[in-house]
Amino acid sequence: MFLSQRDIQVFIMGYSVAAGATGRLLFGYDSFGNVCGKKNSPVEGAPLSGQDMTQKKHVFFMNSCNLEVKDVRLSSTVLCVSSCPEEQLDTLEEVQLFANTSGSFLCVYNLNSFNYTQIPNADLLCPRLPVPPSKSFPLFNRCIPQTPECYSLFASVLINDVDSLHRILSGIMSGRDTVLGLCILAFALSLAMMFTFRFITTLLVHIFIALIVLGLLFVCGVLWWLYYDYTNDLSIELDTERENMKCLLGFAIASTVITAVLLTLIYVLRKRIKLTVELLQVTNKAISSSPFLLFQPLWTFAILIFFWVLWVAVLLSLGTAGAAQVVEGGQVEYKPLSGIRYMWWYHLIGLIWTSEFILACQQMAVAGTVVTCYFNRNKSDPPDRPILSSLSILFCYHQGTVVKGSFLITVVRIPRAVLMYVYNTLKEKQDGALSRCVSQCCCCCFWCLDKCLHHLNQNAYTTTAINGTDFCTSAKDALKLLSKNSSHFTSVNCFGDFIIFLGKVLVVCFTVFGGLMAFNYHRVLQVWAIPLLLVAFFAYLVAHSFLSVFETVLDALFLCFAVDLETNDGSSEKPYFMDQEFLNFVKRINKLNIRAQRNKNSLTSEEGTELRPL
Repeated sequence: MFLSQRDIQVFIMGYSVAAGATGRLLFGYDSFGNVCGKKNSPVEGAPLSGQDMTQKKHVFFMNSCNLEVKDVRLSSTVLCVSSCPEEQLDTLEEVQLFANTSGSFLCVYNLNSFNYTQIPNADLLCPRLPVPPSKSFPLFNRCIPQTPECYSLFASVLINDVDSLHRILSGIMSGRDTVLGLCILAFALSLAMMFTFRFITTLLVHIFIALIVLGLLFVCGVLWWLYYDYTNDLSIELDTERENMKCLLGFAIASTVITAVLLTLIYVLRKRIKLTVELLQVTNKAISSSPFLLFQPLWTFAILIFFWVLWVAVLLSLGTAGAAQVVEGGQVEYKPLSGIRYMWWYHLIGLIWTSEFILACQQMAVAGTVVTCYFNRNKSDPPDRPILSSLSILFCYHQGTVVKGSFLITVVRIPRAVLMYVYNTLKEKQDGALSRCVSQCCCCCFWCLDKCLHHLNQNAYTTTAINGTDFCTSAKDALKLLSKNSSHFTSVNCFGDFIIFLGKVLVVCFTVFGGLMAFNYHRVLQVWAIPLLLVAFFAYLVAHSFLSVFETVLDALFLCFAVDLETNDGSSEKPYFMDQEFLNFVKRINKLNIRAQRNKNSLTSEEGTELRPL
């Protein structure tokens, strides 16, 4: 199954390389099929195509103050120029002087600068006067007019009417430095969180929870402040600004709800902090038997980076895949090839499935290492190279298990994304309240199912590492074991997972906050909602790949403990595999559970005595 999906992904990648032209998106192109800043090949039937534009890196619109879109085409002729006019040009003589002094020719290529003022129809081959002052902006390298009236008309047509995919891609490319910086920030924060959990103490947990509370409140307040700033900005006329404002409102509402839920959970579970610290210390002891487990996320992160770069490159190539067609006046158009839209959707599915597959391989490798170290009788002599042994077993025998687990997550996330799209569409139409409510409820159900499947997959991977069974059999056995032994320290284990989840939330929050501050400086010409969501998704993946080592070790230890109880009784004939420290921790948890149960029973008995009639 995964092989066929991989073959299709390879086909899409090869097709995008063959049919796409990323340079047109990155550098811009003129009306005659020439990519600015590149040496071009001629297009048959277009005499002005195939020119060397190495020195002409900027896109110039000859009628930038009166742009119109007719049949998905801009009415203005577009040229590649060496520099944008920074001062207003009122006459053809000034246009000619600008060409002679700067070497930037603003008229059609086949018109010599000497003839700008000589031939009678020069005004049809040159820009419409007056030429407004313009400045190059890293959005397709276009010359953006700087006068308020021209700028408003230019941006409203060029940005609002351009294809939505190109708007998203242009937002990614124009903010590529910011996106790269935010990815590095997410990587650094994830490393800091990993070392924090490695040397965990009660004081560190209290400091960590305090940072989470302050960070959530601060980010929530900044989001609402930015939304208030947008609503009071009188210059909001473009769709990009309105979309950014809607995105800010959505972020603010979501962050408020998440903050309220997390603060409530932290308050309810505050009494479990000390036991959670002990549990994490037991986890760290298991990691210390194979310390190279902490470096496991590095290769996962490197593979994710490589895959993401490749995925974005293929997406850019698919967005520019089109056939050149010559139209009137010798100009060239690029029409999208048939089937490209379907490739975009399948490419998105490939992103989710492959990312989950990479993360699942890490979970399987870590679980196999923990199982090898746990079921070792001689704790003073740990097994040699358990990580390499686990990886070899994974790639030789258990790739199908990982493929099935990652496919289940993908199957759940696709309808969830479709329902979110339906919900947003109904929300824009301002009607169908019942439909919006139903779609939102379905989204919540799919979210819960997604979380349950993640937990089920992790336990199935650990059971596969113990028994060597297939995915379905391992998932069934894991459910039976967990249901039998859920009374021991499930609540402490859940709170440990909750603390690790808070670490991921902290990484995502501060990464998104940095993105909001960075993207807010270019609020007009960037649709930064999608780039910011991609950065948030990437930050979560990085944080998850680093911190899931502790989560995986924790869950694997719990399942190994359940198997140990199932097969051994602690006698001399059948001693436990767990060490003495882990056994003492389990006994302490059992005593606390028994005490809590007695208090509950005594409270019930007292209440019954008060209500019983004499």
